[in-house]
This record gives sequence, structure tokens and C-alpha cells, in this order.
Amino acid sequence: MRGSRVTIKDIARELSISPSTVSRALKDHPDISAQTKIAVNELARKLQYEPNAIALSLKNSFSKTLGLIIPEIVHYFFSSVISGIEDVAYDAGFNVIICQSNESYEREVKNLHTLVSGRVDGLLVSVSKETTNFDHFKHVVDTGIPIVFYDRVCNEILTDRVIVDDADGAFKAVDHLASVGCKKIVHYAASQHLMIGRNRAMGYREAMRKNNLPFTEEMIIRCDSFDCAKKMTENLLKEKNPPDGIFAVNDLTAIGAMLAIKEAGLDIPNDIAVVGFSNGNYATMTQPSLTTVEQHGYDIGKIAINLLLDRLRADHEYEAITRMIRTDLVVRESTKRQLKIDQATSSPGLSGMKQV
Repeated sequence: MRGSRVTIKDIARELSISPSTVSRALKDHPDISAQTKIAVNELARKLQYEPNAIALSLKNSFSKTLGLIIPEIVHYFFSSVISGIEDVAYDAGFNVIICQSNESYEREVKNLHTLVSGRVDGLLVSVSKETTNFDHFKHVVDTGIPIVFYDRVCNEILTDRVIVDDADGAFKAVDHLASVGCKKIVHYAASQHLMIGRNRAMGYREAMRKNNLPFTEEMIIRCDSFDCAKKMTENLLKEKNPPDGIFAVNDLTAIGAMLAIKEAGLDIPNDIAVVGFSNGNYATMTQPSLTTVEQHGYDIGKIAINLLLDRLRADHEYEAITRMIRTDLVVRESTKRQLKIDQATSSPGLSGMKQV
């Protein structure tokens, strides 16, 4: 039954009973025997039947509802994505059901089943940190429900996607740290099974090589939260030769590092310069303000939902589309070593950099 959603009629045909009997068995109706109920429910689980699913093969039979799975709403980037998605959805007459995976694979799977059972026409998904098995998404795509992945995408499934040019954004960040005089730059990285983690680490390596700065793979440290960064920075500052630059995978991680640096009595940026990634509201609230990479979450949300709506409205199949969003480096006080930043601003290699 690959390529279409399993229906009550499919289950009835397999068991040689009527669709009405299947329906009543699934509802635990007292008139249906226990043996029939067991047979129906076992086959329904085997075929991954979704009781509230609608037949997408019926042209223009839309529920006008889309499902959105987001890793964590607390992050500024993802809240910006939500805003972009909902603005377009509202204008197009669609509702959006938002589910938070909370970076849990198990919760992501449950979210997906809930949304599909809720008759969504399509899905917008950014995968959780824990997700390494994508069978739950493969099944949904096989049933004909379109998925658009954004930011954290699945390379195992050919779908529309919107991604950030993470490698270029990381390169800009580390190249900037080098330009203001940093000689030992560490990267607080995301998990390397995520494409954004690999790409940001790749940009880090390229910038270190370009600036002829020595580095080892041990300088790419798996650390992507406020608490982890605070503890990790405390440990690094105890070393004989601590870093003088930190590039963090996101702003909250960068802020955790900044707190540890200040508690150690060191100066930001003159002792250690710090760069984050996402340009959230917190970046302007820290002391000093945080240099960071703007990844344009609102635009990502708008582009992602427009890809999904185009897919739903199309009367024919077409190849999967990938949209890549460029980043901008926003320079603030956490990297402004005054004597060296003046030299850096004249460098032709720092395109895409804004000073605030």
C-alpha cells in the first residue's frame, strides 16, 4: 500500500470483513467480538493506519491545517521561524499546529503521529538533536503527505528543504576573530551527526587554515548549551594556554562562555573575544553586547511554508527544491579590540559583515 494512506477499506479487504465492522472494532464497540477487535487492531498497527487521516488523492480536499515540529520554542531563531510561517499561513487561509520535540527523538515521533492523525495537509520539520533514525518521516512521505525540512534537515529523504549557509556563516565568524588578533580559537560545536554541526565545524576549519592558525580536532568541542559552555569555559581557563577566542554554535552557548569569562575576572574582548550564532534578542542584552551571525529565521519560515504551499497546490510532481539562506556577521562589543578592529574593517575578505 506504498504511496497512499491506509484506509478502513484496506483493513476490511485484508480481513474479508465490512468497513463498518472495522470502524466499530477500532472504536471498541460492544457488538464486535473480542477476536475481531484483536485482529483489526493488530492489522491496523502493522499497516500503520492513522484513523483520522484524509485521502490526499482527492484533489483540493484540504483540511487547511499544517503541522510544524520545532526543536525548542525558547530559542529566538525558532521563534522567528514560527513567526514567518504563521504570517504566510494566515494570509493563505491555513492554520498551523505547533509541536515541540524538546530535542527528543521519541517525542518527535509522537508529535509526527499526532499531527498526521490530526489531518494536516503537510508538515514543516526541523529534526531534534537526538534523531538519527528517519523511518518515521519516510513513512509519512510514502503516504503522500509533503514535508519541508528547515534548518536541521534529513539528507536520507528527497524533500523540499530550507537550509542556512552554515559553513559560510562559521567562516565569517572565525575569520573575524582572527582579524582582531585571536591566535587560539576554539569552537563550541553542535553534534556532528547534524548537518548544521558538520557545516559550522567545516567553516571553522576553513577559516583557521585561511589565517594560518594552528588547530586540532580537540579544539572543536561538543558543547551547545548555556550550562555546558559555562562549565567548559571554566575548565579551559584553568589550562596553561587558554583560548583567546571562542566561536559558539548558538548565542546561548556564547553567553554561557561569556559569564564564565567574566566570573574569572577576565576582559571581553581583550582577553577573550566571543562570537555566537543566530542574532537573538539576548545578543544585545549582554555586557558587552555579543557579536553573532544573523541567520534570518523569519525569512527561513516564510520560504519554507511557501515551498509547502506550492507543493500542495501543484497538479503534478516535480523535483525536490533546496533553498539556501546566506548569513551576515553582526559585529558588536564582544569582539571589538579597538586597535585591531580598525585594521580588520579594511580587509577585503570580510564581506557580509555589519557593525552595530
